[in-house]
Amino acid sequence: MSRVVLVTGAASGIGAGLAAHFIKLGDQVVALDMNQAGLASLADQLNNPNLLPAVADVTDDAQLEKALADAAARFGPPEVLVNNAGTTGGPQATTLHETPAEVVDRVVDVNLRAVIRLSAAVLPAMLERRRGVIVNIASVAGLVAFPARAAYSITKAAVIQVTRAIAVDYGHRGIRSIALCPGMIDTPMTHWRLGQPALREEVLARIPQRTIGTVSDVVCAAAFFASDEARYCNGAAIPIDGGYLAI
Repeated sequence: MSRVVLVTGAASGIGAGLAAHFIKLGDQVVALDMNQAGLASLADQLNNPNLLPAVADVTDDAQLEKALADAAARFGPPEVLVNNAGTTGGPQATTLHETPAEVVDRVVDVNLRAVIRLSAAVLPAMLERRRGVIVNIASVAGLVAFPARAAYSITKAAVIQVTRAIAVDYGHRGIRSIALCPGMIDTPMTHWRLGQPALREEVLARIPQRTIGTVSDVVCAAAFFASDEARYCNGAAIPIDGGYLAI
């Protein structure tokens, strides 16, 4: 059965992989990102009328409202929302007292506020249908704090709590929410680290499976938890980390 799926941060990495996979499943996909060139490249690659590129910054309410209105006019309201857009905050985002206030605000706006805002926006239509799934891409950093990544760790932990709140408040009305918590995944965001042999070995030494995760690892998990096969999975935070959290 074809669904309307909204994926944020869809221009590259995990988001692009999610959009491509849901298209392959036969869904109608709204690929939302502020990177217009990246979305255009994705559209060229997939060449599918079931893909709707939506250029919007997840921190801009007006842009989000327009994107949601365009999506509803084209496909109908989302039945699956994947909150994937995120940021580490860059090199300035380190320990709490050393991170500039404006950088903290940006990390909170992208990683947390946008998740709340978009979830709230899609919930009314889901409630009307008594059916819907919200998949939040959190991080293992939301379960154990990453050193010198205070804002990122804090926001990802909060995303997990948003996931639980949705499950508790709306589970009895047919809506599920899951938080996926990837560990080290090979994406454009992590290439700078994984491309350095010494740093790559340092990362691998902390992962029991001794392998780096792939976009496919996260995409396949998201597709499963968004499906009816996972109908009794709700409010959970699922690590995808090669055993990192088991140590």
